[in-house]
Amino acid sequence: MKKERYLTTNQGVPISDNQNSQTIGERGPVLLQDVLFIEKLAHFDRERIPERVVHAKGAGAYGYFQVYRNMKTYTKAKFLQNPKEKIPVFVRFSTVTGGRGSADTVRDPRGFAVKFYTGDGNYDLVGNNLPVFFIRDAVKFPDMVHAFKGAPDNNIPSASSAHNRFWDFISLTPEATHMIVWLFSDRGTPKSYRMMEGFGVNTYMWVNAGGKAVYVKYHWKPKLGVHNLDRHEAARLAGLDPDYLIRDLWETIAGGGEVEYEICVQLMDIAEEFKQDFDPLDSTKTWPEKKFPLMPVGKMALNRNPGNFFAEVEQAAFCPASIVPGIEFSADKLLQGRTFSYADTQRHRLGANYLQIHVNRPLVPVNNNQRDGAMQSGEFSGPVNYEPNSLGGGMPKEDPMGVPPIYRVEGEVTRSKISLTNDFQQAGEKYRSLGKMDRGHLVDNFTADLMRIDKAIQKRVIENLVKADPELGGSVAEGLKL
Repeated sequence: MKKERYLTTNQGVPISDNQNSQTIGERGPVLLQDVLFIEKLAHFDRERIPERVVHAKGAGAYGYFQVYRNMKTYTKAKFLQNPKEKIPVFVRFSTVTGGRGSADTVRDPRGFAVKFYTGDGNYDLVGNNLPVFFIRDAVKFPDMVHAFKGAPDNNIPSASSAHNRFWDFISLTPEATHMIVWLFSDRGTPKSYRMMEGFGVNTYMWVNAGGKAVYVKYHWKPKLGVHNLDRHEAARLAGLDPDYLIRDLWETIAGGGEVEYEICVQLMDIAEEFKQDFDPLDSTKTWPEKKFPLMPVGKMALNRNPGNFFAEVEQAAFCPASIVPGIEFSADKLLQGRTFSYADTQRHRLGANYLQIHVNRPLVPVNNNQRDGAMQSGEFSGPVNYEPNSLGGGMPKEDPMGVPPIYRVEGEVTRSKISLTNDFQQAGEKYRSLGKMDRGHLVDNFTADLMRIDKAIQKRVIENLVKADPELGGSVAEGLKL
């Protein structure tokens, strides 16, 4: 027999009547001294936190990661050393542009963010389902998002690309051409989060115990393979079941299924960086797999649904700046901006102490002198909240093993575009790599989306597509009767 539990206020005071406000007479008015009424409504008024500017709608799941073999040749990261160890993970999948109420199957990049709870603290691998991005420099990120989200005058649209503002920005940003060829293929409408690739997009560095560094790019490969929807089925599901992808993931795990991915990496010696016909640190580019083959590293299995969506999925916070020893940042301009912006966004949404929320909290002890702030729940005692100190026995002190490797950086302080852009080459290669049916879908998707756009913008888009591949640009132009 279950033990009876009685309602209480947030202070733990028993509630004897949860049905009626305290009033003067049975018809009121209500008294300000009704602390239960005030507490309930005041809390309810604050139940919504600001939604994410991007990646607002998402789904999450818990599981584990297991490396296949010791990776010490390339990195000293502890979670990549022991094949017998299962590292707990939390994953959040998301749509990028739409708000929390948008449909799951609209054409949009999908977020694929993994939090590894490692013995050296949390490592966040924050990526998308497409291997490239719209821009290469984070200074353009606010402009990009403003162009993609609702218009400032009428807020239309908020989860669709088929509008002048989206294509106006894209057509004037040639570096986005590669991304839109991916996005307007059927990859832009995945059939399931279980059947979707993930990419780190940015270039990081792995560093081994000897200090040798290599560039690295991450790829998640779904065990079930990659499966997508065509635009007609995606549009149908957006109307019939706008939560289709979230429901699919939840019901699969709730039914006892595991969702499995393999993580692979591409590695590049830093000495090879300037021997390519593209900039390897440019997030609008991929590394050719023939030259830099995929190396399987480990597997990830998701097998547990969250128990509380708000606490665990909505409050989950990821940031590319969350790295562990053995992983370092490259000079990738987009990555450099993301290392600041993501954590800053969470401080705005969730407060200065967002990392104390259970889903974001590392499994290892946290020792530093950061104190106070909204929602502080840490347990601190004693007179010391500074370093160096002697009153606290000098603790906590610096870790002598945590010294990062030394890199030489020199150059002029400047604001300039990288010299090796090649904005259209890989976009054309991607188009030519598609089969006949997929090429037809890509052209059809472009045509359907551009049909409602101003003619001047249509022509700019066509000019960029022609530079990528004359057949691609010509076919879209023909579909638009240009």
